[in-house]
Amino acid sequence: MAQEIERKFLVMGDGWKALAKSSSLLRQGYLSSNAKATVRVRSWDDARAALTLKGKASGMTRAEYEYDVPMDDAREMLEMARPHVLEKRRHLVPFAGLTWEIDVFGGRHAGLIIAEVELESEDQVVELPDWVGREVTDDERYYNASLSRSDGIPQPL
Repeated sequence: MAQEIERKFLVMGDGWKALAKSSSLLRQGYLSSNAKATVRVRSWDDARAALTLKGKASGMTRAEYEYDVPMDDAREMLEMARPHVLEKRRHLVPFAGLTWEIDVFGGRHAGLIIAEVELESEDQVVELPDWVGREVTDDERYYNASLSRSDGIPQPL
């Protein structure tokens, strides 16, 4: 089974910016989202696209299947997904042997910055950079599918 193991954190400050190696503009729309699965279409720089199916999270792990789709099809699917579309700039930041993905959200989520790191196992030790803040791995309000249905940045509990 294809799976994703990931931790998510809110970002504090801009210490990560000097470490960023590349970035892409991502548009992603949610075609279906329920307690069992999410179906998403995502484009990178309006040049490449994929359809992704994600299962329900169990801790940091969940099933994930991703398939390339033609860009013209992705544009049509993104329109179908409206208003559940997010735009963000993803920066790739190497740190302590791992590649962190720093998502800087735009639109109605402007100001939200989330750092994600994919792991080989749930018990993998991760050295945390000083620019990560509160962990939000288990906070569903920060799942992209949830953000696509919200009007702004989640407020602290």
